[in-house]
Amino acid sequence: MISVDVARRLRLAGVRWRPRSGDQFAIRSAELDGEVFTVADMVVEAREYPTGTILAFNGTTEWALDSIQLEQALWLPREDQLRELLGPAFLSLARHVTGYEVRTSRPDGTELSFRSGDAAQAYAEAVLAHLAAG
Repeated sequence: MISVDVARRLRLAGVRWRPRSGDQFAIRSAELDGEVFTVADMVVEAREYPTGTILAFNGTTEWALDSIQLEQALWLPREDQLRELLGPAFLSLARHVTGYEVRTSRPDGTELSFRSGDAAQAYAEAVLAHLAAG
């Protein structure tokens, strides 16, 4: 998962989010710092009891947020979503001893390489570089 700092940089660089089920996000609030939320059509929780496991369908609870504006949320795109943002510039993802390397190409054919210990972070750095290059 990318860091909140990188997610902020993506937002500032112009990456826009259209929420879909399964997307993860943080809420820009000191009280919820470090919390990651997931967009879901329905929240289902497996609960273990001595008599067996039940699937609890959670609705509104006393601690739940009713709603927030999209601008208050900070999208934390997954690897596949970051790869999609790269579009045809994406060439490859390779695993190395120290982590991952994402290779991309610019329209002029110049190849670029981005390394990180986390594949999503490497993708995000590639997206940021391509957005900065215009």
